[in-house]
Amino acid sequence: MADALHVHEFGPADGPVVVMLHGVTGHGGRFRRLAAEQLPGHRVIAPDLRGHGRSPSLPPWTLEQHAADVAAVLETRGLGPVPVVAHSFGGVVALHLPPERVSSLLLLDPAVYVRPEDALANALSAGEAVADRAQALAAQRGDWPTASDDVIEEEVAAHWTQTERGWHPRYCPPAIATAWSEMCRPAPVPRVRAVMVRALGAAYVGAEYLRACEGADVEVVDVDCGHVVYLERPERVGELVAGLR
Repeated sequence: MADALHVHEFGPADGPVVVMLHGVTGHGGRFRRLAAEQLPGHRVIAPDLRGHGRSPSLPPWTLEQHAADVAAVLETRGLGPVPVVAHSFGGVVALHLPPERVSSLLLLDPAVYVRPEDALANALSAGEAVADRAQALAAQRGDWPTASDDVIEEEVAAHWTQTERGWHPRYCPPAIATAWSEMCRPAPVPRVRAVMVRALGAAYVGAEYLRACEGADVEVVDVDCGHVVYLERPERVGELVAGLR
């Protein structure tokens, strides 16, 4: 039995359901603004993945376990098949979900291939802390250079914590290191209808994966933005979510 994930829910309980999966080092609360401003009539279910946010941290941290965790969230609510919106690492998790639980996918710059050299560098930095809140704000600004000040403040308040190590985001460093390793694995082709957003300012979706998807029901949408698509182009993401079935 999969451990119960911490789940954020936004919007009316009787609204059309959409599940949202965050990227590595993130948390489900990052979708609050998108839900409130672009999808006010939807019921958004956004879990913290294992080892992230306020969810349990016990291993294993494989893609298969993450997918089983999310499937359990849907099963306990009697949901499925439902649309799934997934960013970055969450996109790869979504590709491993049981197809009977998923009606369609919106993959926001999914991390379908990460170079092993980049994965190693990111894994080695997992768990680094900073001295104070000002440095936490600066670090978050470094990750999200186009975000507004209030978005940065909100993220630090929601996701950063102070311990004896200093200020750091709420995640389990070994889980994050494992996630970077998992992103080096070949990603499966979508087994349900999918819209794949390719962020032109990032490099996660390459030509090789697009060729692998040629026989599948996949629509590729190019968006001129950086990797964190839902922060930089929320209106466009809202439009794409509205088109999911």
